[in-house]
Amino acid sequence: MGEPVKVFVAGCGYVGERIAKAEQRLGSKVSGVVRRPDRAATLKGRGLSVVAHDLDQPQSDFDLSVTRALVYYLIPPPQHGECDGRIRAWLNGLSDSALPLRVVLISTTGVYGDCQGDWVNESRQVKPQAQRAKRRVDAEVMFANWRRKTGVTGVILRVPGIYGPDRLPVKRLRSGAPVVAADEAPWSNRVHVDDLCRVCLAAARVESPHSVYNVSDGHPTTMTDFFFQAAASLGLPCPPVISMARAKATLGEGMLSYLAESKRIDNTRMRNHLRIEPEFPDLARGFADAVRRSTQA
Repeated sequence: MGEPVKVFVAGCGYVGERIAKAEQRLGSKVSGVVRRPDRAATLKGRGLSVVAHDLDQPQSDFDLSVTRALVYYLIPPPQHGECDGRIRAWLNGLSDSALPLRVVLISTTGVYGDCQGDWVNESRQVKPQAQRAKRRVDAEVMFANWRRKTGVTGVILRVPGIYGPDRLPVKRLRSGAPVVAADEAPWSNRVHVDDLCRVCLAAARVESPHSVYNVSDGHPTTMTDFFFQAAASLGLPCPPVISMARAKATLGEGMLSYLAESKRIDNTRMRNHLRIEPEFPDLARGFADAVRRSTQA
């Protein structure tokens, strides 16, 4: 038997931890990095080899971990500004003598901005509106430049809202926060965390990958529908409904930035080239799984 595949997960949060465990089940030799020492201790207790590191600083001591490895980069950008200094520090810290085999970068479908409800595939020009999306575009550009300079294979996954076990809007629903009336709500997209992990592993291994893949369950609805179905699955009251005009006067900036964008994500390339058919192609099946497993946790 050959040597196990070496894997490095940069950012072992909700998704990263699941990717790491999935790679372990495949027999890969997995290591990773997180920001907080307490999180690193928790993950070590769960059988993962991770270290804590200030992700805003260059990483010059991970060469042995990333050399000839499959790397998943899930470190989010800083919370302010239009640039991602974290990925810049990360890429600048990788020496030419310690390059990975492939890097899978998790980005966001928010880079497309408002598409007025159009179906959006990977050929759509990015046009970010929110600052968080502009930071992601900055990361994508730096990543593309680094790939060209080093020759390392890189894949960008543009991901919408993620949900799954222990990632349900329980607190918001219990708070009674309102949602916009369905006939005024924009299109939104999402993906179950298990399907996202399957896409990540496929993107790390597929021959001759495309540089960008859209990821989604393929069945966009609205954020209003998302919260209504979540409430029904959790046995909670449906949130109150308000008009868009009322929402603009009362909701927070973060929620309004999502309501300002409408698009339907086309996942054809994901299905055809990565050979991933979502196990949870709609909210009904996804919520049923997430609620069942959250209750068991």
